[in-house]
Amino acid sequence: MAEEKIKLGGMALANGVLVHGPTSWACAVRTSAGKLKVASGRKRLIGVSSGTPLLRGPARLLESVLVLPRVRRELPEARFAFERRNVLAAMAAAGVAARAIRESERLTPAVKELFGGVISLAPALIALRGSELAAYHGAEHISIGTYEHGEQAEKEHERCGTHLVGPLILASAAGAGLAGRVPERLRKPASLVASLGAFAAATEVFGWMVRHPGHPVARLLAWPGTELQSRIATAEPTPEQVEVAQAALDACLELEHAARPAA
Repeated sequence: MAEEKIKLGGMALANGVLVHGPTSWACAVRTSAGKLKVASGRKRLIGVSSGTPLLRGPARLLESVLVLPRVRRELPEARFAFERRNVLAAMAAAGVAARAIRESERLTPAVKELFGGVISLAPALIALRGSELAAYHGAEHISIGTYEHGEQAEKEHERCGTHLVGPLILASAAGAGLAGRVPERLRKPASLVASLGAFAAATEVFGWMVRHPGHPVARLLAWPGTELQSRIATAEPTPEQVEVAQAALDACLELEHAARPAA
């Protein structure tokens, strides 16, 4: 019987790769001196079952975010993309532009959300384009894809977070449209609920897309992310960068296998 593959996710850093599984995480970086360093540990789990629709997606995301402070403490050499000055500047500018659009009285709430969602992509694109981050993103996909499929994988991966872009923008626009119809005094809380609901719904749609990759609707929703991933978000990594990603994957799998009960 073939070994059941553990479902893994990851995040590229400016100098390495973070890989996380259901219960564990591992991060590997290449220091400025060229040394490979690895840190790993158990994740702080949120008490939401993987069988609970709408809540499971946000819960898994929160678990991944809670790992980042631990990576910083245990691997201070790690350089996160959002720490770069040009990315911080782009985030500030995108926030101002998105707010201006959302305060416009000439656009409908759904159109405002569509434009705001597109603008919010700018910091990520600036961080990825023409940088080592894009190459480490490709290395992350190659290591995880090769493990999952049992053969040499490409730099693009079908479960990349870029594929969440299409469902999230559409869900956010739909939620904003609904929130815009409630009385003025309830509009702010309704907008908050709509935003949270849009993210939860988008993660469910994303999961459906992963399970039905050949469906025409799934292909259409994945198209924006596929283009971003292929043209901007990933680059062909060097063997040294793939080595870093593989070290993170191996360390994460070691902890995941140790956490599993003996057969």
